[in-house]
Amino acid sequence: MMATVRYMVGDVQRALDFYVDRLGFEGTQEMLPAFASVRRGDLQLWLAGPASSAARAMPDGREPSPGGWNRVVLEVDDVAALVERLRSSGTSFRNEIISGPGGKQILVEDPDGNPIELFEARRNG
Repeated sequence: MMATVRYMVGDVQRALDFYVDRLGFEGTQEMLPAFASVRRGDLQLWLAGPASSAARAMPDGREPSPGGWNRVVLEVDDVAALVERLRSSGTSFRNEIISGPGGKQILVEDPDGNPIELFEARRNG
C-alpha cells in the first residue's frame, strides 16, 4: 500500500532537487513548473507549485501555502549521521534531535519550509 502526500512549494524544481539529492527520493513525474512527484519506498510525495491547480484560492479567499506543521515521517537508521550530512549541505532544521520513548527525531525543512520528520526508532536490547 502506498501513501500519497501533497506539499505546496514555491519552486517545484528546487523542491524536486532537494528531495532527490538530499533525502534519497526517486523522481517519478515532472510537469514543470507546476508539479512534480517523487517516491521513497511506499511514500509518493506530490510537489505542487504556484502554477498548479492545488494552489488556487479557496472560495473564502484563503490561499494554500507551504510550511505548516503536518509532516511526513522518514524512518532512518542513523538520524545523527543524516543530520550532520544535511547540515553540511546548508539544510535548515526547526529544532535539535530530541529523544522520546519511541526513539529520536528532528524536524528538517525543505526549501519552502515544509517539515519532514527524520525518525530513528529506539533499538531494543
